[in-house]
Amino acid sequence: MPQRLRATLAAAVVGIAAAVIAVLTAAPALAHGFTSTVYADVSSGDPGHVRTKLELEYDLFVVSAADQEDDDPLFRQGQPAFEERDGPAMAAALNAHQRSTIEYVRKRFSVTSEGADCTPTQVGTYTIGQREGVPYANLLLDWACPEAGDAHAVRSGLFPDGEDYVKGTKTIVTYEIDGRSGSAALDAAHPSFSTAQSWYQRFWEFFRLGAEHLLGGIDHILFLLALIAGSRRLREIVLAATSFTLAHSVTFMLAALGVVDVPGAVVEPIIALSIAVVAGWHLWRLWRRGDHAGDLETAGHSHFSLDRAGWIRLGVVFCFGLVHGLGFAGALGIDEAWSWTLLWSLLVFNVGIEVVQLAIIALVFPLLMLLRHRAPTAGRWATGLISAAVSVMGLIWFVQRVSGS
Repeated sequence: MPQRLRATLAAAVVGIAAAVIAVLTAAPALAHGFTSTVYADVSSGDPGHVRTKLELEYDLFVVSAADQEDDDPLFRQGQPAFEERDGPAMAAALNAHQRSTIEYVRKRFSVTSEGADCTPTQVGTYTIGQREGVPYANLLLDWACPEAGDAHAVRSGLFPDGEDYVKGTKTIVTYEIDGRSGSAALDAAHPSFSTAQSWYQRFWEFFRLGAEHLLGGIDHILFLLALIAGSRRLREIVLAATSFTLAHSVTFMLAALGVVDVPGAVVEPIIALSIAVVAGWHLWRLWRRGDHAGDLETAGHSHFSLDRAGWIRLGVVFCFGLVHGLGFAGALGIDEAWSWTLLWSLLVFNVGIEVVQLAIIALVFPLLMLLRHRAPTAGRWATGLISAAVSVMGLIWFVQRVSGS
């Protein structure tokens, strides 16, 4: 093989590793962080009225409302309550500054009926709940609509990128209104939803949401890169990806449907640890076997032509996949009674995850295998560099998530 082509291949794979390291060192806490999810439950109220229950990340809500509505006393009262995790005090801060908090929401969240704006009125007072161990403010609004109709639209622009606190806020809408029920996903690119939308429009939203979640979840991407770097043969990455897919699909569906409920405080540290373990597995093989790290330890005549190390790795990947599925479900955050519409929405979300996962494998693995075949030493260095960076980052995240920092 020409030396120039060999150097090009090495530079390409090492470039991938360098990019990973650059992202990690620049933003070590970006596993799921610096994003937010709003939850909106929409239902029928009295005739001519719509009832919405909004769940908003408390500290983000306080900071954004105080800043945008020029209400610094809200921040001075609300932030200490958040730091103390004092639920009654957090609710009291929001209720004491009802004007500015409701105004903030009203400017960025709306309901219309047949194109006419509905007018919101708060029902009751703020209460505080939790999602994934994070305090959320619960806001109940009654919307009076001037036009009666069988189609309502919801628009959400809460916590936009321009406020510079979070990036890529999503609003997960669950609805039972106008004789229809289901779910929708809104973001800056697709900020509105109508109950008159077709089924394929709603499903496309969840396909896109699944794809964007994997692309935006650096921890899941790093886990996938660790699988790719440590796979010695095409069959190994295919079986590892299949094992991971089957495992996370099972727990994702069970958790999203409410059958399984595991706290995020347990799930997220294990996800971080899984990244470090899978990446460290390849580093250990490189240290133990050196130039023969890519060799099979047996003749490979077992089922699927895997040796003992391959089967152990497959089992570890499957177990960690079960945990990653819980993480996917926590990100989606749907809390809705069983329905076929919900089931299909969850399946489409999962398909979106799989398509991106397969695309990453198809892009990276052939290049890596070509480098290993043509320039074995460069291949070992490239996979070792990737695995080392991923393993260190997984350990950092694990410590951060266990300590709550």
